[in-house]
Amino acid sequence: MPRAHLPAAADLVSSSTHHPTEPMSGDTPPVDPAALIRSRQYGVLLVLAALVGLLVSVASWCFLELVHALQVGVYEDLPGKAGYDGAPWWWPLPWLALAGALTAIAIGRLPGHGGHVPADGLKAGGAPTRPVELPGVLLAATATLGFGLVLGPEAPLIALGLGLGFLAMKQVKKDAPEQALRLMAAAGSFAAVSAIFGSPLIGAVIIIEAVGLGGAMLPVILLPGLMAAGIGSLVFIGLGSWSGLSTSAWALSPFPLSPFDGPGWGDFAWTILLAVVVAVVTLAIVQLARWSKRVVETRLFLFTIVAALVVGALAIAFAQATNHGADAVLFSGQEAFAPLFSSAAPISLSALAFLLVFKGLAWSVSLGSFRGGPTFPALFLGVVTGLLAAHLPGYGEAPAVAALTGAACVSVLRLPLASVMIASLLAFKAGFAVTPLIVVAVTVAYITTVALTAYVEARVVPAREQPEVPGVGASVTT
Repeated sequence: MPRAHLPAAADLVSSSTHHPTEPMSGDTPPVDPAALIRSRQYGVLLVLAALVGLLVSVASWCFLELVHALQVGVYEDLPGKAGYDGAPWWWPLPWLALAGALTAIAIGRLPGHGGHVPADGLKAGGAPTRPVELPGVLLAATATLGFGLVLGPEAPLIALGLGLGFLAMKQVKKDAPEQALRLMAAAGSFAAVSAIFGSPLIGAVIIIEAVGLGGAMLPVILLPGLMAAGIGSLVFIGLGSWSGLSTSAWALSPFPLSPFDGPGWGDFAWTILLAVVVAVVTLAIVQLARWSKRVVETRLFLFTIVAALVVGALAIAFAQATNHGADAVLFSGQEAFAPLFSSAAPISLSALAFLLVFKGLAWSVSLGSFRGGPTFPALFLGVVTGLLAAHLPGYGEAPAVAALTGAACVSVLRLPLASVMIASLLAFKAGFAVTPLIVVAVTVAYITTVALTAYVEARVVPAREQPEVPGVGASVTT
C-alpha cells in the first residue's frame, strides 16, 4: 500500500558504519561511534546541521504564518469587507471547494502527489521528500490548512524539513553519498517540528520513534537532529518576538486543567474501558478515510471537491444543530482548545457530543482526501471525549482529558512514547499524578489498535484490495 513514509532507521544506521561523508565500500569495517563523533568531519556535519536548522525553521515559520494569515483573512476579515456582519452560513463552501481543486491539482499534476496521505499515519521506510516535490506538497498543504480542512501542519513541515535538508546537503557537496543526504534531511525534519509541539524534545522523540532509531549508532544520527531542532526552536522564538506574531495559532500549549491529587481504582477502570473505545472509534475513522480515498481516486478532481464540500456540510450542520460556529468543526483544532475549557461560556454535553460526531466525520474525510497531519485533530477529539467522560461517576476532568488525549494520539500515530510525552506536556498543569493514567491509556489504546488493525488487514482488506495511486511520503529518512 502506498503510504506517507518516515524512512527507516536501518537505511541510515547501516550507512553510518562508515565515514558519513564518504561512499561506502563493501569491505569497510564497522566504525566506533565514539571515534566517529570525535572526528573533524563529523564536526563539520554538526555545523551543517545547525545551518540546516536555521534555514528550515525560517521556512517553516513562514509557512505556518502564511497558513494562519490565510485562515484569518478568509474566515474573519473577508466577510466584513464583503459587507456582512459576520460570515454567513454558506461561507465555508466556496473556499473549501477551492481547497479541493488546488489539492487535486497538487496530487494529480505535480511531482510527489501532494505529499503523504494522512490516513496512512507516520510510517518508517521510503525515500525522503525531494526538493522537486516541495511545490506540490506546499500547495496541497496550504490549500488544505488555509481554507479549513480538518488536518494539522506536522506532516507538511516534516516534508519541508526533509526537502530543504536534502537540498542544502546537495548544495554543499553535489556528489554527497545517499546516507549523508538522508542524515541532513532527517536533521531538517527535526528542525521543522521543533516548535509546534511546545518543545523541540517532543518533536525529536516523534521522529526518533517513527523511524525506529536505536543501537550504538543512535548518537551519531541523533546529534545532528538535536542540533537542528535546538536551533530551530530558538529561531521560532526569535521570529515570533521580532515580528510580534503569536505562536498560539499553531503551537500546542498546556491545557488549563485543575491540579490532580492522584488516581484511584475508579480512574484506572474508566481509563482502561474508554481507551479501548477511543482506539476502536479512531480505527473506524481511519478505515472510513481509506475507503473515501479509494472512492476519490476514481475521479480525483471532481471527488476531491465533493469531499471538501462534505466537510463544509458537516460544519454547517453542526452550527445549525448548536449555537456554536462552523469553525469549531473546521481546521485542525489547536486554536479551539481554549474555548473548550472556558468557564465563562461552558459547552453543553449535547454540543460536545455533536462536536465529537461532526468533527470526527470531517476529520475522516480530510484524512483520506487531503494533505496534512493527523495529530492535532486527534488531540482535539481526545479532549472532547475527555470532557464528556468527566461527567461519569468517579472520573474527573483532569484525568479524563489527560488519559484520553494520549489514547487518541497513539491510536492514530502508533507512537506510544511520543504520545505519552505529548499528553503529559498538555496535562502538565494537572501535575505528575496523571502520568500513570496516561501511560495506561496509551498502552491499552496502542495494543487495541494493533490487534484490531491486524484483524482488519487479515479479514477485510484482502477481500476488497484495489490498485491505488502511488503516494509519496512526508518521509523522515534515517
